[in-house]
Amino acid sequence: MNSFGAVLNAVIPVFTILGIGLAVRRLNGLSAEADRSLFRVVLNVLMPCLILDTSLGNAALRDWRNLTLAPLAGIVTVFAGMALAWFVARRMRGLADVSRRTFAVTTGLYNYGYIPLPLVLLLFNPETAGVLFLHNLGVELFIWTAGLWFFTGGQGGRGWRNFLNAPLVAIVLALLLNFTGAHAQLPTALRNVLHLLGLCAFPLALMLVGATIADHLGELRSGSGWRVVLPGVALRLALLPLGFLALARWLPAPVELQRVIVIEAAMPCAVLPIVLARHYGGDPGLALRLVLATSVASLVTTPLWIQFGLRWADVR
Repeated sequence: MNSFGAVLNAVIPVFTILGIGLAVRRLNGLSAEADRSLFRVVLNVLMPCLILDTSLGNAALRDWRNLTLAPLAGIVTVFAGMALAWFVARRMRGLADVSRRTFAVTTGLYNYGYIPLPLVLLLFNPETAGVLFLHNLGVELFIWTAGLWFFTGGQGGRGWRNFLNAPLVAIVLALLLNFTGAHAQLPTALRNVLHLLGLCAFPLALMLVGATIADHLGELRSGSGWRVVLPGVALRLALLPLGFLALARWLPAPVELQRVIVIEAAMPCAVLPIVLARHYGGDPGLALRLVLATSVASLVTTPLWIQFGLRWADVR
């Protein structure tokens, strides 16, 4: 499972599907209008089905260490990443404050959902996917509260409402059903429906991520220069992964959470900061450069970090 070939065979399909989404958008095969409705389907239907499919009856979600440490790890890793990126950004000359904040948030926020999810499903078991969703609760809680507050300079307003969504409801429902034992009473036909719809979640989500990147390619000529991108790539794909792997190795956590942390260590920047920059007055051009640069570089670094991390952290 942990051989380099197995890791590579999991990574290549993920980035290929993302590239297909980018190409389909550029070829006008997927309109922005359809993109919005499909995203709502992914968020409100397919992703909750995948969460329920991988979480119902999941023994790993009965372990109190996963229930507490997984969301805490999500909060800590994003906070630490943004803090270090902000430290670096403040020492960059000629960079406006809004660009510094964009740099810190974009570099600090790794792709915590749509790329690591298929990797976890391909490399490990459904129990690990369930723990990934718990981990991502912590990430989203931080982003839509403290992260947005920092990004906007204290003007985040009611952005926290984005945390209250269908995936959150699905996670809470799955935990309740597990602890009461009611999950065992669900009809097999319903479980099959959840499974089949859940299988659709990550391929469609990856294509939408690719389409989103394609939408912003025109902004490459705006915003801060490419000289700012190199430090971001170095932080996101070289320095920060070391901290993740140290956490995976020495945190007294179950193996499922260790696996999740190793996978997240190898991730490029998330696409979300591009959207945040556009809606909250950031530097979308800089965010886009960081996302594109780390995404391209991660084609090489992701399998290497995953392979090294699984061995060094002694994760099986």
